[in-house]
Amino acid sequence: QVQPVESGGGLVQAGGSLRLSCAASALSFSSYVMGWFRQAPGKEREFVAAISWSGGSTYYADSVKGRFTISRDNAEGTVYLQMNTLKPEDTAVYYCAANRRLRTTMPYDYWGQGTQVTVSS
Repeated sequence: QVQPVESGGGLVQAGGSLRLSCAASALSFSSYVMGWFRQAPGKEREFVAAISWSGGSTYYADSVKGRFTISRDNAEGTVYLQMNTLKPEDTAVYYCAANRRLRTTMPYDYWGQGTQVTVSS
């Protein structure tokens, strides 16, 4: 079964940084738009960032714009989410997802199992 695999989550203080990685080598990686979503306790899953097939275009939720950067390495079949100036409200489970079409909303075709990011105040 094709499933992206996230890594890099953890506990960080407010103002700190984390980099999430997502490996999706089982996919024809460059044929997929890659996205990051997050879900905080008691809230719906929400869009965070997406990157086009070649990496030439990126899209961000307003809440993370200027703090988070999405990138991809098609040769390695990996997408990254660099998160800077983290805030307690960024605390959530972060999910990597792949989709054949460019979109910033669900549904996506394939989902990882998620990685926890906790930002302490």
